[in-house]
Amino acid sequence: MINELDCIVLTTDLPEYGLAAGDIGTVVMVHQNAQGFEVEFVSLDGHTLAVTSLYPSQVRPVVRNEIAHARLLEAA
Repeated sequence: MINELDCIVLTTDLPEYGLAAGDIGTVVMVHQNAQGFEVEFVSLDGHTLAVTSLYPSQVRPVVRNEIAHARLLEAA
């Protein structure tokens, strides 16, 4: 179950935002019984890169023993 303020992992690329599967975002709103999520993606220096609505198939919860990896954002 994914709730508001949970960290999620993107499961699909979102080239229009320069985001790639594996990027981490924060759920800022859960739509109608988890039929969708409003997710914010933020750079490591705190700048919002994107806020977008996503389907459950496009995200997954963070699981135990995962580690984050830094990468440069490609121009959208």
